[in-house]
Amino acid sequence: MPTIQPDSTASLPPALRAQVLVEALPYIRRFHGQLVVVKLGGAAMENPLEREAVLQDLVLLRFVGMQPVLVHGGGREITAMSAALGLETRFVGGLRVTDERTMEVAKMVLTGKISPDLVTTIHRLGGRAMGLSGEDGPTLLVKRRLGPQGEDLGLVGDVAEVNPEPVLALTERGLIPVVASIGLGYDGKSYNVNADTVAAALAVSLPAAKLMMLTDVVGVQGAHGELLSRLSIAEAEALLEDGTAREGMIPKLGAACRAARAGVAVHIIDGREPHSVLLELLTEAGVGTMIDPGLGSDD
Repeated sequence: MPTIQPDSTASLPPALRAQVLVEALPYIRRFHGQLVVVKLGGAAMENPLEREAVLQDLVLLRFVGMQPVLVHGGGREITAMSAALGLETRFVGGLRVTDERTMEVAKMVLTGKISPDLVTTIHRLGGRAMGLSGEDGPTLLVKRRLGPQGEDLGLVGDVAEVNPEPVLALTERGLIPVVASIGLGYDGKSYNVNADTVAAALAVSLPAAKLMMLTDVVGVQGAHGELLSRLSIAEAEALLEDGTAREGMIPKLGAACRAARAGVAVHIIDGREPHSVLLELLTEAGVGTMIDPGLGSDD
């Protein structure tokens, strides 16, 4: 099994190594005891080394007194398993059309493979974790979601209600909850739910101090490809309205804005950057984009 190689901090002068720790101290103090929701996706989901670096970050956060909650999807693995079983994969407006057989595959992949793998890795890294889906509790009650033009997408849901108690019960026991993006419909059926949507809804309902969304780009970018390190909610929404935000950033930024409007500070960061969660959360400079719910509120 791949392992993360030790960082080369041993080659740094002792004073510089100490400075790294001192810089993190105010942030550790500020967020001690606070809930932090991390949505795992993109390359960090697919690459074993990058995934393990993220999980190391979560274990460290737990040991310094924070309460991380991990949310994951698994679109690529669902597509691969569907193909292996001879099932057609079809998307409408970026959303997977989900019939009953595809929903069975999604549950098998998310709760039968990905969640257990993540839990096992966290345990190997010295942490404690437990997997659950939105159906457990139930944690996520969902309503059927239609496509952009009112298309029937099948068993695709939007979060209507969140019951945070199952997640909080785990964090109170010192565990890292690993939440698969499946919800329970009011009709008693299982629904496939976008993982960004799940992460944002959970962050609002817990409530979390931070929502950290991992992606395959450096953060939110402007019209000329420049990194926008800090945005107000209005500025982030303008990127959606004027078309600057494209493709996969559209649902991610939309979910981020909904969480920010409820008072959660949201960070969109590059999951390919080793230990990007720690760098964004525990350093002054950070590495991605922060959508600050307080920025511009007095304008």
